[in-house]
Amino acid sequence: MDAFFAQVEQRDHPQYRGHPLVVGSPERRGVVAAASYEARKFGVYSAMPSSIAQQKCDHLIFVSPRFDVYRQVSLAIRAIFARFTELIEPLSLDEAYLDVTHNFVNERSATRLAQTIQTLILEELNLTCSVGVSYNKFLAKMASGMQKPFGITVITPAQSATFLEALPIAKFYGVGEQTTKKMHALGIYDGKDLKARSREELKLHFGKAGETYYQCVRGQDDRLVTPNRPTKSVGAEQTYTTDLIEQHDIAEAIDEIIHILLPRLMRENFHGQTLTLKVRFADFTSMTRSKTFSTPIPHDAKLLTEYFWQLFALLPKAPIRLMGLTLQSEQEGFMQQLSLFD
Repeated sequence: MDAFFAQVEQRDHPQYRGHPLVVGSPERRGVVAAASYEARKFGVYSAMPSSIAQQKCDHLIFVSPRFDVYRQVSLAIRAIFARFTELIEPLSLDEAYLDVTHNFVNERSATRLAQTIQTLILEELNLTCSVGVSYNKFLAKMASGMQKPFGITVITPAQSATFLEALPIAKFYGVGEQTTKKMHALGIYDGKDLKARSREELKLHFGKAGETYYQCVRGQDDRLVTPNRPTKSVGAEQTYTTDLIEQHDIAEAIDEIIHILLPRLMRENFHGQTLTLKVRFADFTSMTRSKTFSTPIPHDAKLLTEYFWQLFALLPKAPIRLMGLTLQSEQEGFMQQLSLFD
């Protein structure tokens, strides 16, 4: 969906339409859960601290999230999907994979099917979505963000190599800010540069993720669309080019991680009871510390920061090269390719 939370608020409140709007708290330690396209023109994006968002746009409208409403709208969207296939894998309230190889309407063109679904969502729910159509999950995900809002992008097998080689490395799904910096330091700026590196070199520099990068830049992804996949954990971590030693640097780092984590928790409407801190030290040894609570942990930056320092106090003092926070649920339960063109 396109700026899902913000779009729902603009749909339901005509006075917000055409104005820069974010879903989130305006408090100093608040975080932007979603930003309208009007807000994005000012450089305001999801996961940004609210204080910075206000600096970028002094007439920004803040709206408190209504997750019960977003959940109901999400269910209505999935009901539309279910008219065409039972192979639906939700990633969050506003995103899902669909396998339409064998669909209920016997449509042979995945692109025409995408257009039909897009039109139904607009007509029935007055919301726009963008669609990525391709032959595997990675490429479909990459394609879905190429023509937002209200776009459809198709990547055929014949197009994938050219598309991926030209793609800036920061645009690859799963490559965050710190990994982008590390890749740039290695002379990797786009897919072509990445493809030129051997599997061994990528695994040396990026560990298990190196294998994923090696496969993805070649358009390889054999993951199946898995219906009813439960979300068991949501986390965020960062690797640092300069080791963290001073407490003020560690405080800034965890503040950034929490501001990445909170929008993810909000998008997935995920509430965990176990908080885990992961730290990798400069000597490449790793440690984790966890705490389980009797009730789900609120989506609150101040509270998460407090819990972080409690866990951090249990670790030895040493230079840090990676740090991450994860929330985990205590409930375990919590063919022939279609034509990609007309």
